[in-house]
Amino acid sequence: MNNNTRLGTKSVWDGEKDYLVHGATQVPVVHSVSFGYDDMDEWYEVAVGNKKGHIYGRNTNPTVQAFEDKVKSLEGAEAATSFSTGMAAISNTLATFLVPGDRIVSIKDTYGGTNKIFTEFLPRLNIDVELCDTGDHEAIEAEVAKGCKILYLESPTNPTVKITDIERMAKAGHAAGALVVVDNTFATPMNQNPIALGADLVIHSATKFLGGHADALGGVVCGKEEIVEKIYHYREINGATLDPMAAYLLLRGMKTLHLRVRQQCENAMKVARYLQKQDLVEAVYYPGLETHPGHDIAKKQMKDFGGMLSFAVKGGVETVRDLLPKLKYANRAANLGAVETTVGPSRTTSHVECTPEERAAMGIPEGLIRYSAGIEDIEDLIADLEQAFKAVEAGAVV
Repeated sequence: MNNNTRLGTKSVWDGEKDYLVHGATQVPVVHSVSFGYDDMDEWYEVAVGNKKGHIYGRNTNPTVQAFEDKVKSLEGAEAATSFSTGMAAISNTLATFLVPGDRIVSIKDTYGGTNKIFTEFLPRLNIDVELCDTGDHEAIEAEVAKGCKILYLESPTNPTVKITDIERMAKAGHAAGALVVVDNTFATPMNQNPIALGADLVIHSATKFLGGHADALGGVVCGKEEIVEKIYHYREINGATLDPMAAYLLLRGMKTLHLRVRQQCENAMKVARYLQKQDLVEAVYYPGLETHPGHDIAKKQMKDFGGMLSFAVKGGVETVRDLLPKLKYANRAANLGAVETTVGPSRTTSHVECTPEERAAMGIPEGLIRYSAGIEDIEDLIADLEQAFKAVEAGAVV
């Protein structure tokens, strides 16, 4: 596809043509673990990377490569490499570049698993981790200026959807010689392209919006080819390989990414505005709301505000226990980005690994509910919330 092709068309067509066989219009699932060669010299050239081809499934696979090619196209990247999960993508990327004595700067509001890497695992390796208040750009710039190997960002954040100015932070990171990495899972390539804003690497938990059907685990990193090649080498040796069947499901899901995300953004905005009017709701977190502290930055760097929001309810955990089971059109599960609306408290989803004290320090109340808007008719989602709130209010004084 040429550079003028729009993202919706790219999500359907890009990355697939080279992998179609026998006149098929869909990329096949190649389950073969190994790929054979009669010509020993050709085998060698492929094995050492001088010629395109596949050797062994832990390294590369045609179905997996088609998925990677589609993601790199949507993100405007030179290269991409995939992983068995989103956390594998994050941990392998960090492990590729960090060694004992290095320093990494990030924000306090990253996904709970990422936060555990920063607070538990990296310090064990004598890697200095500095976590700054999300949104305090001056503080982040000051820490980055002291020197660091990596500046790691997540915007919008999981679960409080805080916003960081990616372009500003990328300039600060590069001025200090740092590698700038952005987790773009919540935004998706449809709404935000960090590479265009100056980031070196973009990470996705493909399990979420990219796949969109809650039936395949996967992760992906994309960016400049020389950087991604180093991450690929680490992954091919350490083995967190994306399964071909999962790659096929993710690839198929991405064909409707632009349609799904468009509807999810629209639904999320209307749900957020509805929640603002509810007496039982203490606060609503969604960057599309004018009241959101990061609204102006989000408006500048995002095409739309995403399908994720969160809200805090009066009465804390007890209200959460009462409210969520009453929803008819929402899966109560630890996932997001699917076609079905999915809800859950952060204490059992994004930050289940953290203690209540750790969650409180990150500004995550125990009564916070993460709401991943699906593609259902918005009238039904609002009516569902309405009946659930009325039932809770009728049954207890909060």
